[in-house]
Amino acid sequence: MTARIIALSNQKGGVGKTTTAINLATALAACGNRVLVVDFDPQGNTTTGFGVDKRNLTASSYSLVMGDSDLAQSTVSTQVPGLWLVPSTIHLSGAEVELVPVMARENRLKEALQPATELYDYVFIDSPPSLGLLTINALVASSDVLIPLQCEFFAMEGLSQLFKTIDLVKRNLNPQLELLGVLLTMFDKRNNLAQQVVNDVREHLADKVFDTIIPRNVRLSEAPSHGAPGLIYDVKSPGSQAYIRLAAELMQRLTVPVAPEAATPAPTAHAA
Repeated sequence: MTARIIALSNQKGGVGKTTTAINLATALAACGNRVLVVDFDPQGNTTTGFGVDKRNLTASSYSLVMGDSDLAQSTVSTQVPGLWLVPSTIHLSGAEVELVPVMARENRLKEALQPATELYDYVFIDSPPSLGLLTINALVASSDVLIPLQCEFFAMEGLSQLFKTIDLVKRNLNPQLELLGVLLTMFDKRNNLAQQVVNDVREHLADKVFDTIIPRNVRLSEAPSHGAPGLIYDVKSPGSQAYIRLAAELMQRLTVPVAPEAATPAPTAHAA
């Protein structure tokens, strides 16, 4: 089976993108999948969230996209069995400028991740909160895009621009790119506005919205400071349980049969 490469994208910060990358990947690995997470955000929060020390890295997503290291050299193991990470450092922020004069600069990450398609079942790319060259690279490299959307007043603001960017990438750079779904995050059931946001998003986007909603949860927020995914820090917390349900829903969405004319043979994945 060829890996599903999923970009997590939203140009707004603080929407639960990194939390989703960490915990959804962990939940899928717990189901026996081989999972790779690519931290493609110069802030490196996903790297910190897995407890990886940035000071001791010999390679990273920066060296990977710049061609100074290959995928194997850039990948580190994590405390989660079956889950690997391409970590990020602040050096990645320079890639936005350094890649500008490079030929086919939008394809650098796609080319670097080519070996991953047969090594893993799922690859998640945690892209930065912007619509710059790094995010374009993430979208070009991916088969699917997942959009975390916080249940707050300005939730829909900027979403139309993100959809336009995805459409442009699909039409001009990556015809295979599909919207996997919109994930509602940071839901507070005590807040009437949050429920109104949920209703509005579902009305506008219908079945593109995941059934699973991620609640605002203290234990999920605490987990990164302990260098562990929420599912390891407190698997019984409402937030962790929500990501377990999301993993099941995502696998179900991705195993829905496609039309015969859209189906393509997939190479067999390497054994664990």
